Amino acid sequence: MEKYYITTAIAYTSGKPHIGNNYEVVLADSIARFKRAQGYDVFFQTGTDEHGQKIELKAQEAGITPKEFVDNVAGTIQGLCDMLHVSYDKFIRTTDTPHEKQVQKIFKKLYEQGDIYKGAYEGLYCTPCESFWTESQLVDGKCPDCGREVKPAKEEAYFFKMSKYADRLIEHINTHPEFIQPVSRKNEMMNNFLLPGLQDLCVSRTSFKWGIPVDFDEKHVVYVWLDALSNYITGVGYDADGSSTEQYKKLWPADLHLIGKDIIRFHTIYWPIFLMALGEPLPKQIFGHPWLLQGDGKMSKSKGNVIYADDLVDFFGVDAVRYFVLHEMPFENDGVITWELMVERLNSDLANTLGNLVNRTISMTNQYFGGVLSGGSSAAGEEAALDDDLKAVVTGTLAKTSAKMEELRVADALTEIFALFKRCNKYIDETEPWKLAKDETKKERLAAVLYHLADSIITGASLLAPFLPETAEKIARQFNTTLRSFDELTLTGLYPKGNTVTKEPEILFARQDIKKVKEKADAMYAERRATEEAAHAGDAAQAAGAENAVDIEAKAEITYDDFAKLQFQVGEIIACEAVPKSKKLLCSQVKIGSQVKQIVSGIKAYYTPEEMVGKKVMVLVNLKPAKLAGVVSEGMLLCAEDAEGNLALMTPEKDMPAGAEIC
Repeated sequence: MEKYYITTAIAYTSGKPHIGNNYEVVLADSIARFKRAQGYDVFFQTGTDEHGQKIELKAQEAGITPKEFVDNVAGTIQGLCDMLHVSYDKFIRTTDTPHEKQVQKIFKKLYEQGDIYKGAYEGLYCTPCESFWTESQLVDGKCPDCGREVKPAKEEAYFFKMSKYADRLIEHINTHPEFIQPVSRKNEMMNNFLLPGLQDLCVSRTSFKWGIPVDFDEKHVVYVWLDALSNYITGVGYDADGSSTEQYKKLWPADLHLIGKDIIRFHTIYWPIFLMALGEPLPKQIFGHPWLLQGDGKMSKSKGNVIYADDLVDFFGVDAVRYFVLHEMPFENDGVITWELMVERLNSDLANTLGNLVNRTISMTNQYFGGVLSGGSSAAGEEAALDDDLKAVVTGTLAKTSAKMEELRVADALTEIFALFKRCNKYIDETEPWKLAKDETKKERLAAVLYHLADSIITGASLLAPFLPETAEKIARQFNTTLRSFDELTLTGLYPKGNTVTKEPEILFARQDIKKVKEKADAMYAERRATEEAAHAGDAAQAAGAENAVDIEAKAEITYDDFAKLQFQVGEIIACEAVPKSKKLLCSQVKIGSQVKQIVSGIKAYYTPEEMVGKKVMVLVNLKPAKLAGVVSEGMLLCAEDAEGNLALMTPEKDMPAGAEIC
């Protein structure tokens, strides 16, 4: 069995990825599943990139260690992969001990053979991209990759001699036209980077600590790109000492690195050169896919309009999301996602073309034949021509779909499969089963029509399985059969004659109302913005609270037994008046359970008698009675006091009944 090793770029653990980031793993998953169905021995690796200055800073902001921070985010990223039914064989993390040890070995090997040397770097640094730039490389004075601000930076660093391997890489690209796809990405790399000449690459940092230490110079950590890119070989058993595993020998070189177009330079220039220096073969193909953009503007956390995969799954279901991101991404140009377009695709393609086809076929089979698909009889003449045309489309779809997948045109492959389903719908319109059912002499013909539909739908579902695996299985179950192997998809008449379909067809995709979807989305965004604002307000309040905090002199410690002697209860003030001949005192009648206690408090400067009535307060109820200004007080109302001596009554956070114990 021929192997096929496919990888995605590993996701950076600076935060939860949005749907545009998740698109890549779904795309890779569809390719991996399709290759498995074709008979390849597939190994699919994805994972997380977990080192770097940006993560160190975010962890500091969160008040946790970098490892705690990346553990949380990596768990979220892997959880999203699982939710989207991504069938990875390995989920690698760059904090995995085997990876870190191999990166140290790789760095040392490259240093000892003279490819890495120590120097000093002075340039303009982009923290989000973790990249150094020269003035001439900036675009409008900002990072050419992300458009953010750059800052001058200077530090001791190790450098890799990129120019040493540049000519060799240029020759490889020229002699292997399939190496970088699409061709526009190849042209960009050649014309903008390789042909003008490569500068030596900074491969270590000393200005932060969250990275893999250079084991022979621990002041340095390995720069994120040498660390991250190496995952493609460390994850399958590469050993820089020459003791690589059998798995590595079987799988390397990778058949496909699937990456976003924004990191094409790192994968088509830096990574191949690192491999050349290590004496390892280059990957067979690197595909830089386009971006998935939000149609009504750039996704932004500050705007509260970021679309996450779990948002969409909650709205539409997993396979609807998979269909959308795969179908709406052109081969080279960026795709667009909007709520309106999601609903349109779900209603037209999934609910109508596919869902309605399955539902109609099963419903007619139940209505006309008690759910049994007998197969009917052979047709002749015009009827035979209709059957043959349907069969030709069905049996020809595998070749068309495979050709598109060979070119990584996944959206086009899906279009070919849905052309099969559309042809089935047209076949229903041509044969008009409802009319055949009215003529007893056409019963055998009706049975044949429904059988051909069921047979064709199962072929289509089997082709659909790599893209919408859950839906494909649901279709097969409703027809009481199993999905077919790709070897069987050029044949017809494989559906078991005499099979009984499900009695109640399941709705595969429910039609959506765009107005209701938009209302739900707007409510979600509003809630998210409110949460963000509350978090910012909480941070501000915490900062303000730190400035305004009051420290008081500590009293002697008490035991629990001392505390247990005090009885605190919730009281409700039912009457209140000023104490005659006193400027400070109010006399309150406080209901506590079935009793009413009279309590005198020195709070007249902060509350009027009218304000007191109706308040629920915290009361010390077993304080020995005492006279204040000639008035008996049978307890104490608890108050808080600030640095200026201002008082505020302590009240329960939630409404509690008078007499409730405070413990």
